[in-house]
Amino acid sequence: MKEFWENEFIQTAAYYSVVILCMIVFLAIFELVTKYRNWDEIKNGNVAVAMATGGKIFGIANIFRHSIMHNDNLLTMIIWGVFGFFLLLIGYFIFEFLTPKFRIDEEIENNNKAVGFISMVLSVGLSYVIGAGLS
Repeated sequence: MKEFWENEFIQTAAYYSVVILCMIVFLAIFELVTKYRNWDEIKNGNVAVAMATGGKIFGIANIFRHSIMHNDNLLTMIIWGVFGFFLLLIGYFIFEFLTPKFRIDEEIENNNKAVGFISMVLSVGLSYVIGAGLS
């Protein structure tokens, strides 16, 4: 059985499957903390929501990329990936807090593409910083 789990194809499939599952769970968490419904807004053509959501997807994937590269077993990769996600989530709340002149969620829901773009870049940028810190 050990040879089975050491097979690179099996390991890649396992990482992929776990990351897809985590992505679904983490996007559901983001859906809970935003005032708008991501997929409904995207379906209706809200580009700002699409950019912000795309940044979150990229950010989560990038965090797991770094976690896979720096950890040699599935459980450790998951733990570091979950930790990285929560740091990304905290970054989202800090972004909201640091913009007291307007509400990020409301601006994105109203299709403010500039705010959606900044949200996307923030998620992507933070994912690189978080990924660099994962060990």
